[in-house]
Formats: sequence, structure tokens, C-alpha cells
Amino acid sequence: MRVLVTAGPTREALDPVRYLTNRSSGKMGYAMAAAFAEAGHRVLLVSGPTVLDVPDGVDFLPIETAEEMFEAVKRHIGRMDAAVFAAAVADYRPAAVSEHKIKKSGETLTLELVKTPDILGSVRGDFGFTGTLVGFAAETQDLATNARIKLQKKGCDLVIANDVSKPGIGFDSDRNEVLLVFPEHTEALPEDEKHHLAPRLVREIERLAAERAGS
Repeated sequence: MRVLVTAGPTREALDPVRYLTNRSSGKMGYAMAAAFAEAGHRVLLVSGPTVLDVPDGVDFLPIETAEEMFEAVKRHIGRMDAAVFAAAVADYRPAAVSEHKIKKSGETLTLELVKTPDILGSVRGDFGFTGTLVGFAAETQDLATNARIKLQKKGCDLVIANDVSKPGIGFDSDRNEVLLVFPEHTEALPEDEKHHLAPRLVREIERLAAERAGS
């Protein structure tokens, strides 16, 4: 298969020295890209800024902002058989970026934020992607419910959800505990190292891709 994987955070500039971002390390997405490559698939990894080494055998496209990731996915997804959206993309960005460093002045500072493009939500409709589509859902409450809403709203074949409020898993960690949300059922996987979970997830996605191709 030809597989696109997104990973890491995005950075949305406030001024030349500051930006809005999140705690995503990129480790889960990079582990997924590595596992796909090790299984013999052709992988394009579209990644926000991380400190991770690019996995062997993986094509790499670095981006910084949500808009840049949107454009990269739009440009490349048409030739993919499967796409896995593991990146933690900013939902909002500053409405304006200051040309110079914002200096400390009053007791408060109000920022106006505007929505960033909905990358996963654009894949089926706007981009016309008909391959196997997998999303990630990082939640702090109502894990299964929110993941199923995302599955249905975005047209995914699978949403891989994790509770990032739990200490020791998810963001910044080498470990994860995920809930697999399929259209007809859910399946919980026990906590494990991300690089151990990734091959298991790849096998599920291979199965989904085979079923889609067969139908």
C-alpha cells in the first residue's frame, strides 16, 4: 500500500518569537510510519516539528502550521491507498501575526483566534479520497462517545482514541493505551509501548484496506 501518515504538533505564530502549539511529541505517528515501512508499505510522513529521527524507509515532508499540513495532505493524498491522521493539529490560529515581538504592556492581553482548516474533515468530500481513512482522537472525557462522533462525522473507517488526561500515556510519553472505534464495534487495547502498539494497529488497517478493496 501507499500510506500517508501525519504526526506531531503544529505551530501557529503569534509574533517572530512566540507561537501556539500543543504537547504532542509525534511518537505515536512516527511509530506508525515505521511499522508501515517495516511491513513493506510505501510511506509518506507529513510531520510538524519534533525532535524525533525520521524512520528508515519513510519519505518525509516537514511542515509547521495547520495550513501547511492541509496543503501537503491535499497535494499528496490522491495517490494514497490509506491515510492515518495521528497529528495533533491546532484547531485555531491567531487572526493576525505581529511583525515584531509583542512587548509586555498592560495587565492582560487579548488574542483573537480563527479556525484552521479541518484536514481530516476535508479528506472524503473536498479531496475525494476513497481509500482507507484512520483518525486519532485525543480526549480528556467521554472517550468512546467523542471518538464515535468523529468517526461518523469525518467518514473514517477507524478512529484510534486515547485518554490524554491519564498520567503516563499519550502526549510526551513512550506508552499509550488506545480504544479502537470501528463503525460496528469498539475494541480496547491494553497499555503498551507505542512502538509495540503500532504494528498491531498497522495489521488492523491492512485488514480494513483489504476489506475495502474486496468490496
